[in-house]
Amino acid sequence: MSFYNHKEIEPKWQGYWAEHHTFKTGTDASKPKFYALDMFPYPSGAGLHVGHPEGYTATDILSRYKRAQGYNVLHPMGWDAFGLPAEQYAMDTGNDPAEFTSENIANFKRQINALGFSYDWDREVNTTDPNYYKWTQWIFTKLYEKGLAYEAEVPVNWVEELGTAIANEEVLPDGTSERGGYPVVRKPMRQWMLKITAYAERLLNDLDELDWSESIKDMQRNWIGKSTGANVTFKVKGTDKEFTVFTTRPDTLFGATFTVLAPEHELVDAITSSEQAEAVVDYKHQASLKSDLARTDLAKEKTGVWTGAYAINPVNGKEMPIWIADYVLASYGTGAVMAVPAHDQRDWEFAKQFDLPIVEVLEGGNIEEAAYTEDGLHVNSDFLDGLNKEDAIAKIVACLEEKGCGQEKVTYRLRDWLFSRQRYWGEPIPIIHWEDGTSTAVPETELPLVLPVTKDIRPSGTGESPLANLTDWLEVTREDGVKGRRETNTMPQWAGSSWYYLRYIDPHNTEKLADEDLLKQWLPVDIYVGGAEHAVLHLLYARFWHKFLYDLGVVPTKEPFQKLFNQGMILGTSYRDHRGALVATDKVEKRDGSFFHVETGEELEQAPAKMSKSLKNVVNPDDVVEQYGADTLRVYEMFMGPLDASIAWSEEGLEGSRKFLDRVYRLITSKEILAENNGALDKAYNETVKAVTEQIESLKFNTAIAQLMVFVNAANKEDKLYVDYAKGFIQLIAPFAPHLAEELWQTVAETGESISYVAWPTWDESKLVEDEIEIVVQIKGKVRAKLMVAKDLSREELQEIALADEKVKAEIDGKEIVKVISVPNKLVNIVVK
Repeated sequence: MSFYNHKEIEPKWQGYWAEHHTFKTGTDASKPKFYALDMFPYPSGAGLHVGHPEGYTATDILSRYKRAQGYNVLHPMGWDAFGLPAEQYAMDTGNDPAEFTSENIANFKRQINALGFSYDWDREVNTTDPNYYKWTQWIFTKLYEKGLAYEAEVPVNWVEELGTAIANEEVLPDGTSERGGYPVVRKPMRQWMLKITAYAERLLNDLDELDWSESIKDMQRNWIGKSTGANVTFKVKGTDKEFTVFTTRPDTLFGATFTVLAPEHELVDAITSSEQAEAVVDYKHQASLKSDLARTDLAKEKTGVWTGAYAINPVNGKEMPIWIADYVLASYGTGAVMAVPAHDQRDWEFAKQFDLPIVEVLEGGNIEEAAYTEDGLHVNSDFLDGLNKEDAIAKIVACLEEKGCGQEKVTYRLRDWLFSRQRYWGEPIPIIHWEDGTSTAVPETELPLVLPVTKDIRPSGTGESPLANLTDWLEVTREDGVKGRRETNTMPQWAGSSWYYLRYIDPHNTEKLADEDLLKQWLPVDIYVGGAEHAVLHLLYARFWHKFLYDLGVVPTKEPFQKLFNQGMILGTSYRDHRGALVATDKVEKRDGSFFHVETGEELEQAPAKMSKSLKNVVNPDDVVEQYGADTLRVYEMFMGPLDASIAWSEEGLEGSRKFLDRVYRLITSKEILAENNGALDKAYNETVKAVTEQIESLKFNTAIAQLMVFVNAANKEDKLYVDYAKGFIQLIAPFAPHLAEELWQTVAETGESISYVAWPTWDESKLVEDEIEIVVQIKGKVRAKLMVAKDLSREELQEIALADEKVKAEIDGKEIVKVISVPNKLVNIVVK
């Protein structure tokens, strides 16, 4: 057989690995450890697409490489299985979401195993398993005990059709829900919150200790959004009311000419005049129909309504009209801003729209045309006139503190984490509300609080989750006869994914979240690979919970993930018509190398685009494995380009990777294998070991594969192959194409055992030295010959060799040599006339 028969070889080795538990996590305490973590998937009904294996292959290559280097390797997989899609499916079909989820997991697992990943399946976790979410609930009860989980009335993004609140990130710019495209309204509801803001400073500062890309760190820094400035208190004219504004530029207070409150601000109703009441009520309703994203869009037309009330500027006593506008959010800052239209473009546009005064307090711009947002010396600012920014801020803050109407303040953009969902398919929140007005956490001895099985998972209609329909589960009575009601909200999908990496370390422990000694042994995670779409929320939430568990003494490290890598996106092929509209692939035909619309005949432009069901350009890995083999898919996805680049899927590239594996197969099975080294491949082999080792370490898998190709080309030029080089090459390709490597290993090693723990090959530095070097020979400055010569020859020796070359002789025949310039290891330049 002169080709790699993947249909026979791959299932054979997958069966061997499963039977022998080849990838069981090592426990030899004398060995170093390596913890390679994938972002575990949500097991959707659609199954895996070819984007999933890219990150999984990367961690698998590292895991196989580290095993061969003698490490204990922890490389687990599990399922982030709670969430809205399963609940929506259950509502649509009347089926149990647990059954749907179980079927999806079985399909995902089958697909993953078909790709030859070296996961330790004994450590599999599932966030919907009560034995798992017992500890999710336990963490919540600890947060509750420490005052970090609390209830609050907060405006939420309510979707009537889904019967639940959704996060800001799940609201589209047009004000509809990402799932289903339903209208989203702002509605105040009793919600559970987690006080992540208590950890803001630590979440910010500890980023400096992590081996993450600066772009991801900056995304986290921006989300936390630390600002240093001042809180300024404004009194409402003619009342005993007052409100606070946070500003990073208190030095511009003399230019504040009006204030703006969020429509939901608690003072609005109390200060609105009777003349303005109707307009205010109407505006508040309109604002409630918009998402935060739509409200804060800088490009949108400014809208607002005057309340009829005035605030008093604390530094000059001037009256400032109090407006409400939807670009101010109650959930951000204090829900109130002081408007300095001369030096803030949004305030300037608002002032122009509603004919409000604009007072310049920083010199340098033309405020008739636009706000001046650069720095300048202060003007029209009384005791601040002539001062620069730093000096003016210090002086105004001292003044405000002395007057008792302001103080220096550090704030964060980060908001507390809205932690409750009005859904059925999630972890029950382990809290009981008693009729005497108290609330208590479910005791640890009664955890897990199991999600009751029911087919009645329609929204309750009251804003509560469907659990409110289950009275037998809902209502409880204490030993003293006091009646209570269980919390009906469930946790968000983020909950189970905020600590799963800890449970992998000790997944079957029934007494505690995980054993302390095992946590000490394995933490932190050495490499965490996943999509950049989780760069903010998931990582921030996991870091928050980890720091909380560190404070409790549960985990030994301050941070969970030492190194993070975000793989790029694998794009599908798409087609666009003359309007730029996307055309589904089943409406496209190829003729003479061009693409045409089947129905209209219009020639289409081909372009990469995100894979989606609607475009029918999703590639199923099952089809690729069937036709080309899992090793081909693995090698192709790693060879496409840099791991962090987004690259279009290509059938031609897939075929190229398959041809390469066939060449590897023929090289080992067809070439005569020598017991003695003839030295022919010394340099090529040692270069390959060195390059592949270094490129794996730096996650440059595409260049590692390119070097393996270089070696195959070099080896194919020789009649025979030294056995140790054959073995070493098979070991080098094993992390990329493990099934092929296992099969070839048996032909050269004849051990009957897996290649997985064979020691990684090393290189001989002395064999990398060049014995020969190419020099050029120039005649009158033009290259006339290229010669291979021994390295480090003298000028005289180089001149002698160059003048003896037949080509050079022919070029200078009959001419007088004026001068010969020799540069060792580089060139010989012959000047003639």
